[in-house]
Amino acid sequence: MATRKQKKQDETLVDIVQVKQKAEDFFERNQIAVLGALGAIVLIVGGWFVYHNLYQIPRNERAMAQMFQAQFQFDRDSFALALGNPGGGYDGFLDIIDKYSGTKASNLANYYSGVCYLNLGRYEAAIDFLSSYKADGAITPVMKQGALGDAYSELQDWPAAVSHYEKAIAAGDNTYLTPYYLKKLGLLYEHQGDPDKALKAFERIKKDYPNTTASQDIDKYIARAKVK
Repeated sequence: MATRKQKKQDETLVDIVQVKQKAEDFFERNQIAVLGALGAIVLIVGGWFVYHNLYQIPRNERAMAQMFQAQFQFDRDSFALALGNPGGGYDGFLDIIDKYSGTKASNLANYYSGVCYLNLGRYEAAIDFLSSYKADGAITPVMKQGALGDAYSELQDWPAAVSHYEKAIAAGDNTYLTPYYLKKLGLLYEHQGDPDKALKAFERIKKDYPNTTASQDIDKYIARAKVK
């Protein structure tokens, strides 16, 4: 019994030695390739760290600082100035997009530019910039899809407008934005001759968002949809 156990231990030790020898032989035969691969990994990781922390983050901070005046003009509804010439030597949203591409500030400037063009009546441009905006979080996807719905509605592209309003509602539950776009969606359903879907949208506002601005006169819209 002891002899069999000792034999098994000896065989295991032999296997370990053989594996070690094979590994050493492999490394000796492929030393340059192995070290090269390790060096490449170090360069990639190190390069990403340098790019992200020493270039991209400071670049984004500069872009956000430059965008301050454009945001100020946007808040004043001075949309044309916000896009191209906000004053004080600061960049407009369009310059932010061009000069600081790939930054969070540039991405945000796409949204601002889209809304600016929407308010200026340039709906195709609004769609282009809003579509380029990468929205995340709980609110911005709702805002993006809702603004796209507005732009397509202005172009009288009703199916696209409905689609984006539906996406805005599905993107998140916000006590202000969700009932706001539900009401727009209900009105659009009415316009397209679909009172049943309009009724569902209006009734959802009354049920789920009773204390919002959108619900203040919602009974009128419910009654109208029931008659049609």
